[in-house]
Amino acid sequence: MCGIVGYIGPKNTLPILLEGLSRMEYRGYDSAGVALISNGTLLVRKRAGKVADLAKKIQGDGQLPECHVGMGHTRWATHGEPNDVNAHPHTDCKNEIAVIHNGIIENYLAIKTKLQREGHHFSSETDTEAVAHLIEDLYKQTHDLFEAVQLALQEVTGTYGLVVVSTHEPDKIIAARMGSPLILGVGDGENIVAADASAIIQHTRQVVYLEDGEVAEITREGFRTSTIHGAKVKDKRVHEITFELSQIERGGYDHFMMKEINEQPETIRNAMRGRLLVEQGNIKLGGLEHVKDKIFNAKRIILVGCGTSWHAGLVGEYMLEHIAKVPTEVEYASEFRYRNPIITKDDVVFLLSQSGETADTLAALREAKSKGATVLGIVNVVGSTIARESQGGVYIHAGPEIGVASTKAFTSQVTVLAQIAVMAARAKGMTETDAKVLTKELDSLPQKVARVLQDSHLLKKLAQEFKDARNFLYLGRGANFPVALEGALKLKEISYIHAEGYPAAEMKHGPIALIDENMPVVCIVPKDAIYEKVISNVQEVRARRGRIIAIANEDDTEIAKMTEFVVRVPRTYGFFGPIINVIPLQLLSYYIAVARGTNVDQPRNLAKSVTVE
Repeated sequence: MCGIVGYIGPKNTLPILLEGLSRMEYRGYDSAGVALISNGTLLVRKRAGKVADLAKKIQGDGQLPECHVGMGHTRWATHGEPNDVNAHPHTDCKNEIAVIHNGIIENYLAIKTKLQREGHHFSSETDTEAVAHLIEDLYKQTHDLFEAVQLALQEVTGTYGLVVVSTHEPDKIIAARMGSPLILGVGDGENIVAADASAIIQHTRQVVYLEDGEVAEITREGFRTSTIHGAKVKDKRVHEITFELSQIERGGYDHFMMKEINEQPETIRNAMRGRLLVEQGNIKLGGLEHVKDKIFNAKRIILVGCGTSWHAGLVGEYMLEHIAKVPTEVEYASEFRYRNPIITKDDVVFLLSQSGETADTLAALREAKSKGATVLGIVNVVGSTIARESQGGVYIHAGPEIGVASTKAFTSQVTVLAQIAVMAARAKGMTETDAKVLTKELDSLPQKVARVLQDSHLLKKLAQEFKDARNFLYLGRGANFPVALEGALKLKEISYIHAEGYPAAEMKHGPIALIDENMPVVCIVPKDAIYEKVISNVQEVRARRGRIIAIANEDDTEIAKMTEFVVRVPRTYGFFGPIINVIPLQLLSYYIAVARGTNVDQPRNLAKSVTVE
């Protein structure tokens, strides 16, 4: 979460920092700041609000000199409210050392108290400022910035992506990582460090990933890395960024979220490209080839994720158990390690994360690995930490997802899970004939999703009808219960309307008390094996005068008699239905948020990549 960018080289640094921070705005933040070094002076400018507010402040304060080393940060508040003082960068007592930081320093209070006793003066409520003063204290002993940072981090407990500059050594940037991603962009006579490749791609495609426990000293000519404890790190591999700059631009859409919703026919196809062998009724997932026997013989599969990824896992549970006949559990990553889960070497654990950097999911990976399970990733970002630390896995190939509210990553994750289920089913004896039915239906999904996207006029009308609603209820059964959860989450995230997703049959065990003529109720009612059951639940809502919005199949001739509004979607194989049925819920949330005037791509209080617990 948050954005970090640092630059050293021949170019004027400030425009590079502001551009980099702007490209990382999607990550979610509440304040921004920069630190530049000019003629032995540390220049710090920071402001609560957006990067544009920071740029206006800098312009209003007067022309800054051209500088060739500096760093910038966008903050998502953890310690201390979002204001100018708590914004990063933070400096030491003499304004000679500046620090920016993603993560949480858990023992900052002990460090701060000790330093205050020694005469250090603090100005913010943040945990990060303690690190700046600690480095200051240790620099007096070492007279070496790299060593001072190493020693400081040996005293720190917590997570960090940390960048430091100092007037003592103005020709270098120090960067360190523990649980929060940092990437080094390797250029010609210039180098850049960032939390995200989006801030680097305009300058170089050659990147190096810092690993946990590593510290890097970055100069114009290059970089050197070691561990926090001083062991030299050799042969850091240089990777190449594969996505295009155009993929992180809006491309004519008003919002990234709408662009990404409309990309789903292509991204679902990309999740199957080269993997779906339709005529053979088979699936080939290269990243799982070396562990496929582990998957096929697993006594249990555990799917672990947070938020939208957890919802994708819930859909995957239905598919893996029904299609592949494998006992499957779904876990919240944030709760997984704290309940000391019983895991064996016969378990296979899939970690689902769009960013591949989600702190809770990464912690779950390490917990499962420590207990001997086979750990596999289902992630979007190539080269991410979960991808590197997993024993194998599958990239979803959705391309950069900039909107904070995940859309295309969800459908791509579910598509990958569907393929894993079919692959496992074939290994367990599913006939080629039966498997061909499933692979052909998977192959048809992009076209069916495109049909839903082409017919969204009713959803715009519904947005105007319900934009002032205070509550929404979403109901689904079977594999569409997670879709109800996901639809409610999307509405909450971007429109700020309270919404709840429920199994339709559970409604009568509490939520039915909320239903009256003012309550919009979204019912997901595909014509599948439990259609009649869901219709009974719809009738219960109708009897209490709830305002029903039905997501129903195109050939359902009865549903309109029971509901106020019907949104039509193509029919598909029941357990693949969530990939189609979620699309109108994404659109409804988007149109309601636009009608309410909220910040669709950067909703309040949220971050795209959650790298703190």
